[in-house]
Amino acid sequence: MKDVWGYRETSGRVGGEDLTGYTVEAVDGSIGAVDEHSDEVGSSYLVIDTGPWIFGKEVLLPAGTVIQIDPGERKIHVDRTKEQIRNAPEFDREKHLGAIEFHGRIGGYYEGPHRL
Repeated sequence: MKDVWGYRETSGRVGGEDLTGYTVEAVDGSIGAVDEHSDEVGSSYLVIDTGPWIFGKEVLLPAGTVIQIDPGERKIHVDRTKEQIRNAPEFDREKHLGAIEFHGRIGGYYEGPHRL
C-alpha cells in the first residue's frame, strides 16, 4: 500500500514549490483551489477551498491522492472523484489541522475503500 501522506514519485512535485492558488481537479471535474499545503515528511497534505462547490467549505487531501502537478497550467490532479472527496470526514481548520486523531481518520478514509 502506498503512503497516503507522501507525494508519489511520479506526481511531478518539486520540493519548496508554492502550490497555493493551484486549481485542484478530481477525476470528474474541478473541486477548488489550494489554500494551504504542507510538505512535512509523513504528513504532506493540501487544504482545498471548495468555494461554492461544497458551500465554501475546506477539505483536506493527503498528498498521496495527487497524481500529477502541472506548474504551467497551475493545476493539481488527484485520483479521487468529487463524490469521494465530498464524503470524506468533515474538515475544520481550527479543530483538525495538525490533530493526530483527525490525521488518522482522514488517512484511513483515503487508504480504505475510497481508493481508486
